[in-house]
Amino acid sequence: MELVGLVLVLAISLCFDFTNGFHDAANAIATSVSTRALTPRVALALAAVMNLLGAFLGTRVAATVGQGIIHPPETEHGLVIVFAAVAGAISWNLITWYFGLPSSSTHALIGGLVGAALAAGNPVLWLGVVDKVVIPMVLSPVVGLVVGYLVMLAIIWIFRNSSPAKMNRGFRLAQSVSAAGMALGHGLQDAQKTMGIIVLALVVTGYHHGFSVPVWVIVLSATAMAFGTYAGGWRIMRTLGRRIIELDPPHGFAAEATAASILYVTAFVFAAPISTTHTITSAIMGVGATRRLSAVRWGVAGNIVVAWLLTIPAAAIVAAIVYWIVHLIVGA
Repeated sequence: MELVGLVLVLAISLCFDFTNGFHDAANAIATSVSTRALTPRVALALAAVMNLLGAFLGTRVAATVGQGIIHPPETEHGLVIVFAAVAGAISWNLITWYFGLPSSSTHALIGGLVGAALAAGNPVLWLGVVDKVVIPMVLSPVVGLVVGYLVMLAIIWIFRNSSPAKMNRGFRLAQSVSAAGMALGHGLQDAQKTMGIIVLALVVTGYHHGFSVPVWVIVLSATAMAFGTYAGGWRIMRTLGRRIIELDPPHGFAAEATAASILYVTAFVFAAPISTTHTITSAIMGVGATRRLSAVRWGVAGNIVVAWLLTIPAAAIVAAIVYWIVHLIVGA
């Protein structure tokens, strides 16, 4: 029975990874598509491949998710906790995808873990939540906004004597590189979160010791995310690419380069599971503000921020409800 439960958790974890891919595909490619630097299908294929490769670049974020958010469950309810956490995250991903809101799959998963653990009476590592989730959640959008603004100002100054047509042609080519870098960073960050959940399930059931990530877990997580990415996320892509601000190639390049840099630093230096959605959205706002503050559609941005604030508690509530239902059904 325990093995069946483990298989179910592995399956739902890979489903989450798939939804993460199509939900967050827009993170990497919306700006490139909206500026016509890449066609949608080419952009999706590029994002899928780079997501796949990015998943093999490290596992420190996976360790943070697996052992830094909740105390690894040591009871027979452990698999139910993990299952409920992932179910809560998937539910919020689908809700925000339906409404076209670029919310955070990362924070949905964190909220799911916390909600399921609280429902089960399992200890939550609040210091880890604050240090690795709350602080980066607050800082990464601020950094994205400020750095995006400064990078765009630098581009404007450096190319102040260039003709707009020449700049657009050059930055359309540059966006192929920045979009690839953004997708690579997304794979580095987000595939590891599913790896951490799978390893946690393996540890709970005694099939794995420690929080090193087996190669087969990396391969499965990377593949599921890549397929999800190629499935696309057109609703969210419209929000990021058009509704916040009309982007041109220089602005698109600045946003992608800024967001990708932040993803690499937080993964390699701080092992913090930050939101790629928050990072690219705030970078878009930052580069857009260089035109004038009114160029950014702050009403749309406000709706996005509300979704950000709701993500962790909403996913936690859904995860807690799922835990109680499953707990009641299996009689654990």
